[in-house]
Amino acid sequence: MTFIDNVRPEAAATLQALHAEGVKNVMMLTGDQQAIADNIAEAVGIDTVAANLLPADKIKHLKAVTKDERPVIMVGDGVNDAPSLAVADVGIAMGAHGSTAASESADVVILKDDLSRVVTAIQIAKDTMQVAKQAVWIGIAICTILMLIASTGIIPALFGAMLQEVVDTVSILWALRALRDRPNSNVKPLKPTTVHQN
Repeated sequence: MTFIDNVRPEAAATLQALHAEGVKNVMMLTGDQQAIADNIAEAVGIDTVAANLLPADKIKHLKAVTKDERPVIMVGDGVNDAPSLAVADVGIAMGAHGSTAASESADVVILKDDLSRVVTAIQIAKDTMQVAKQAVWIGIAICTILMLIASTGIIPALFGAMLQEVVDTVSILWALRALRDRPNSNVKPLKPTTVHQN
């Protein structure tokens, strides 16, 4: 009897996009045999492979990741992935056909069965952090300028208090840029790879 595993068609392109986003080490933690895991890793471009793992072994591997390689993002969809998703710095569950346990343990749930959405999630997170930092620095800069002006006595106290509300409003409006629509990640599916298990 022969079993066939079809690698997701978007897997290789997704991994290329993840590397382009600055992900340095893509690790495969799997309960499959080492030979099968190595074949899949070679086909899609995975950096590190750990096979024949039980759920507890996956957790040990995640905890062993050094501080300079963090944060760790774990992507999974099965019941066995739920503990690892909870342990990782960021757990992403593939919720379309995944287990409820995985979805409940994850920080992010991708509702469409599409690995490229992981890249989109990372892009949204990075963009949101950038906008938040910009909003903070804009608020600090405006406040500093106004305080320097107020120290000369030009601005009355009541007017200064009103300007503080303007500063808050400007910072909030700038932060709302994080809600804008973003284009989907440019990950195009490649030809599916087939891996045979005997």
